[in-house]
Amino acid sequence: MVELKSPAEVEAMARAGAVVAEALTAVAGLAEPGRTTADLDRVAADVLAAHGATSPFLNYHPRWASSPFPAVLCVSVNDAVVHGIPTDEVLADGDLVSVDFGAVLDGWCGDAARSFIVGTPRPADADLIAATDRALFAGITAVKPGNTLGDIGFAIAASVRRDGYGLLADHGGHGIGRTMHEAPHVPNEGRRGKGMKLRPGLVIAIEPMLIGDGTEDYVHDPDGWTLRTASGARAAHSEHTVAVTDDGARLLTL
Repeated sequence: MVELKSPAEVEAMARAGAVVAEALTAVAGLAEPGRTTADLDRVAADVLAAHGATSPFLNYHPRWASSPFPAVLCVSVNDAVVHGIPTDEVLADGDLVSVDFGAVLDGWCGDAARSFIVGTPRPADADLIAATDRALFAGITAVKPGNTLGDIGFAIAASVRRDGYGLLADHGGHGIGRTMHEAPHVPNEGRRGKGMKLRPGLVIAIEPMLIGDGTEDYVHDPDGWTLRTASGARAAHSEHTVAVTDDGARLLTL
């Protein structure tokens, strides 16, 4: 069931989104060669604690997962696309890192992701991240009352194809509110005019996940969570929580 949020509830979600944005900024600022992915998780947890917020990721256990997620931050490095578990893995110069983070504040959720390069960037990685951000904002631009979920997916996929990259198969965004994952599913590929119509009060997370060599397939790590590109190519992930308003999209995790 899709639930529309009142203006006051959207404001509450924006406050949760501000915590998410602060944590992602702190994580990116800490990431440097020699740091571990667990170090990044700890700084994200510190931001939650400072705001009296909690994590929708920690101990999250969907039916398909063999065990609960053990951290507050997903950290996916190089060919890992999403759901990477923080460990003692040491970041190296030139690593492409994607981080996904959520916060629950006063009962409302925010969720966002970003990708960045540790130390010296490789031009191909910088181009991939830029294309991922373009795809996200193409989807956000399609968020208008009367448009459809298919319009969002069409805009994302068209941007990705123009840039020559692949979209992670079988994955997309989601509704969000009192829980991190709500209806509806938000596709990263779609047909114009198809699917549910967007109405003010709908809040969704839009999140394209791009693969650098144009492929789409993935494999699971033995940890049961981390998804890696089947080809070994590098990947990037970008996400915002977005509210539909009478005037279009409002980003709640800037």
